[in-house]
Amino acid sequence: MAMAAAATVASRRLCDLLARRLTAPSPLGLQPGLRPVGSSAREEAPGAADSRQQPTAPDHSYESLRVTSVRQHVLHVQLHRPDKRNAMNRTFWSEMVECFNKIAKDADCRAVVISGAGKMFTAGIDFMDMASDILQPPGTDVARISWHLRDLITRYQETFNVIEKCPKPVIAAIHGGCIGGGVDLITACDIRYCAQDAFFQVKEVDVGLAADVGTLQRLPKVIGSRSLASELAFTARKMMADEALGSGARSSPLPQASWNMGMLQSEDLVKSVQATMQKQELKSVTFSKL
Repeated sequence: MAMAAAATVASRRLCDLLARRLTAPSPLGLQPGLRPVGSSAREEAPGAADSRQQPTAPDHSYESLRVTSVRQHVLHVQLHRPDKRNAMNRTFWSEMVECFNKIAKDADCRAVVISGAGKMFTAGIDFMDMASDILQPPGTDVARISWHLRDLITRYQETFNVIEKCPKPVIAAIHGGCIGGGVDLITACDIRYCAQDAFFQVKEVDVGLAADVGTLQRLPKVIGSRSLASELAFTARKMMADEALGSGARSSPLPQASWNMGMLQSEDLVKSVQATMQKQELKSVTFSKL
């Protein structure tokens, strides 16, 4: 609870800072609650008002997101499934596109802050909700199943492409875990700030997926090292805040949908997802030989 409260304070201070910067000529300075990725952050005492006390921004009503106008010209987009660790369900993937398409056309919005409600930024894909889409796609043969999966992946990629294409500066305020799809999300943002407790994990390899909705395309440019990006993708190890590199260079995504179009039909993926959902050790699962 203390970490979640501190994260709320940090997000609000960042919004306050942006509001002052957008309405005054003073230079942008950093508040104690947030630091650029790769720097440590001092803990903040809770006490600021929670975003739930702010009214929802006009024309922004969602199930998985909460959008508030916390200060003039600044919108706060909060991943808002705290009881599910902000896991990304079916609704999230479509609502994020709708949200940022509206923000792109909002003449009053000059900057956006993205954060997560509760104890962590996001746990990544909600496999419980999306298992049927990924593991049981419609189709009667390999070609038709592949066509469906490619279409599905392309639509999921657009969820974060809209963030990258947004004409307003988009800033990620990260606390706790930023796992799987969360890394895809933040690599599409212009700037990333994180609390001291933050960590980043490219988790897809643990369930036999390619991180193809943003991470593999953008992460090497964001952190400035393709070698490190490959290490994180192959090992799924946690990268803590003090190790994280880079400050958020924008880049154009490269096509990766064809990879998962085929890989999503693997029986190994079914086994790994089932093991993950059942909290079973992956070492105990018998996978196909390479």
